[in-house]
Amino acid sequence: MNRIGILHHPKVAASRPLAAQIEQWLAARQLTTWQASSHDERRLAELVPTAELLVVLGGDGSLLRAARYSSVCRVPIFGINLGRVGFLCEAQPDEWPEKLTKVLAGECWVENRLMLAARIQRNGRILHTFSVLNDVVVGRGRQARVVRFQLHVDDDHVTDYTADALIVATPTGSTAYSMAAGGPLLPPQLPNFVVVPVAPHLTFDRAIIFHEQAEIAITVQMDHQAYLTPDGTDGILLENEDVVLITKSENDCQFARVESRGYFYRRLMGRLGYSK
Repeated sequence: MNRIGILHHPKVAASRPLAAQIEQWLAARQLTTWQASSHDERRLAELVPTAELLVVLGGDGSLLRAARYSSVCRVPIFGINLGRVGFLCEAQPDEWPEKLTKVLAGECWVENRLMLAARIQRNGRILHTFSVLNDVVVGRGRQARVVRFQLHVDDDHVTDYTADALIVATPTGSTAYSMAAGGPLLPPQLPNFVVVPVAPHLTFDRAIIFHEQAEIAITVQMDHQAYLTPDGTDGILLENEDVVLITKSENDCQFARVESRGYFYRRLMGRLGYSK
């Protein structure tokens, strides 16, 4: 790995000084580097394909942003946690030199994480497409009123929901909003995704796990506002009878790991406060 991109968080004060420190550290090892904000979509689209590794400073949200670009060109991510939880990050701010040294020396392994492709269909036309690492949320807007959803999988009707929202989450997203809504925890090795209703009312109230080749279609029915929110970004306003189509993405997201391959359970319990 000779070309390293460094993404800093524009709203985290500690991010820019740490990015400068890492850049100097890499330059001393005769490595080519560049810096960019994790929120600068234009620069990321231009620069990420030129990198062989992305060092991302921030929390899980920063890594989700980076994943949209790195997954297309299969550039692995090394995350340094400056956020609150940091499930996806590999290092804390006080341990990055040791761990990054191992990554650069090839003493690491690459973890592939499933991503989802989502599309909004209206009157038979595709209006928007998204690639997500965590989840797609289809739910109500500002009014506290339920939305009706028809769930089809592989062209077969499964069930109807009346709920605040439906979450379609990857194994990565199973530790986020999906978990808060009562969904199951899926280890990242599983090639599955899960549909979880939020506050279902007099309707089916269990999560359903689907295989990686499943083709999900969610028809939205309401007479008020509803939104599609991909990976926690700004929501897209939906109209009555819009269909949200969700499949496995053609691209996986890659992470450079130096911890053991069973790290997920230990990290999960630690982040949740159940173990050290």
